[in-house]
Amino acid sequence: MFTGIISALGEIREADIVAGDGRFVFTTGKLDLSGVKPGDSIAVNGACLTVTELLADGFAADLSRETLECTTLGQQAPGATINLEPALCLGDALGGHLVTGHVDGVGTVAELQPAGDSLNLSIEVPDELARFVVQKGSVCVDGTSLTVNAVSGNRFSVMIIPHTQVETIIGSYRPGTRVNIEVDMIARYLERLVQYTGPDNS
Repeated sequence: MFTGIISALGEIREADIVAGDGRFVFTTGKLDLSGVKPGDSIAVNGACLTVTELLADGFAADLSRETLECTTLGQQAPGATINLEPALCLGDALGGHLVTGHVDGVGTVAELQPAGDSLNLSIEVPDELARFVVQKGSVCVDGTSLTVNAVSGNRFSVMIIPHTQVETIIGSYRPGTRVNIEVDMIARYLERLVQYTGPDNS
C-alpha cells in the first residue's frame, strides 16, 4: 500500500525483456534503502514492484508480462527518469490517498496550460476508467496522488503546483506523454457493490 507522495526520483539503468517478461534495474537517487530488503515493495511510476535484489545505489525487480502490457514501463528505455515511493508502514502519515500500486490503465497527456506558477494538466483516460474519475476526487498519475479539478467525458484536469513539478516526473510531461493511472479504490468497491446481485442459483 502507498500514499501517492513521491519520495524520490530515480532512473531506469537496465531494462531487459525476454519472452514477454522483464528484469529491470533502477537507481534510486535520494531514496533511503537502509530499511529495504528483498521481497519488499517499491512503487515505480505508480506500479508496485517487488525488490528482487538490492544494489549499492538501487534495486532490481522482475516485471511480468501483465505489468509490461498494462503500464508504461514496457515502453521505457534505460535512462528514463522515474517516480519512486516505498511501501507505506503502519503509523506513517497519509499525505495523499490510499494507493495500491495496481495500475488500472494508461492515460495520455492531452494539454498543459500555465496557471500562474502552477500547471493545469489535462489527461485523457480509456472509457472504462472515466466513470471512476470524479471532480474533487482522488486519482493517481504515475504514482502521484492528485485531486481532480474538473471532468469532461473521458478527460480530467488537475492542478500541478511548482513543488510537484520539480519533485516528480510530471514536470517533464508533454502532450502525448503516456501515464499510468490508478483510480480511487473506493470508487472501484462502490461499483462492485452496486452491480453485485448475489449468486446465480438458477
